[in-house]
Amino acid sequence: MMRKWVTAAVLGLLCVGGAANARGEGEAAIIQGRQGAMMLSGVAMGAMKSAIDTGQAPSTQRFSTRALARWAHAVPGMFPAGTGPEAGVPTRAKPEVWSDRAGFEARAADYAAAADRLAELAGGEDAAAFSAQWSVVRQSCNTCHTAYKLD
Repeated sequence: MMRKWVTAAVLGLLCVGGAANARGEGEAAIIQGRQGAMMLSGVAMGAMKSAIDTGQAPSTQRFSTRALARWAHAVPGMFPAGTGPEAGVPTRAKPEVWSDRAGFEARAADYAAAADRLAELAGGEDAAAFSAQWSVVRQSCNTCHTAYKLD
């Protein structure tokens, strides 16, 4: 049941965020979309951790891992110029997202690669490898958040 809720929420948010951006609602819509997607990625990671802790097969996480990997590849594009504190919308992104763009994009690429590997592992049954890669993805998130997210 949790998996279906997460799936529906992720799809809904991506549709809403894309539609808002397509309508030209500007920086506020982009900020709100990325904040919602970040929250949903946290929900997906929590659901995966629960699956790991309860001994579920990695294959039960295929959809969630693919969704997370797609989000990971989209992250840099969700931080275009003008979507920082100057946009007038509360954001927890540090100015370094834009002033250290190369560093931000490198960390985002690390996250995407780690999430891609997690999605690959969800296609198999190696629970130990899946769990270990989940930790790699989590560390990748933390590394980026430490550098580019306000507490």
